[in-house]
Amino acid sequence: MNATPQVLAVLDEVLASAAPGERGALWRLAEQGRELDANVVRLPPGEGVGVHQEDALDVLLVVLAGAGSLRTGAGETLRLGPTTVVWLPRTSRRALDAGPEGLTYLTAHRRRPGLAVKPAAVRAPAFEGGEAPCMLDLVCPECGRLSADRAPRFCSACGEPFPGR
Repeated sequence: MNATPQVLAVLDEVLASAAPGERGALWRLAEQGRELDANVVRLPPGEGVGVHQEDALDVLLVVLAGAGSLRTGAGETLRLGPTTVVWLPRTSRRALDAGPEGLTYLTAHRRRPGLAVKPAAVRAPAFEGGEAPCMLDLVCPECGRLSADRAPRFCSACGEPFPGR
């Protein structure tokens, strides 16, 4: 494969073209064969992403517009404003809250493989006690990530709202 660098987006244009109340992922990296995921996410004023933990990946978060705060699992509150760069190490617990102007940020991390359903022949044998509970309501319909939150309102990976919440 002979890959060629290319401009994928101009973020000033992405932000300017978004409707004023638009929330969630405004842009996402979607090129075939990539080993990286990236999203531009907007949270409206006073909204947030609940407490969650990413066990497999470090995430880089860069604030593009607005302000807010990041609550850590250690009980700290980090103030976020334009040009703030935050490292979210894997296994760290965190929650995001948008300030009165809202919060728009870029996230980037190593690409994770999508969820896959294995054929019945590969499944582990059933153990006494019944089947595991269905967790489809915890899978983001947009990016396919399984939420660690038992009642997610928004996907911690792409920022999209979960249906019916």
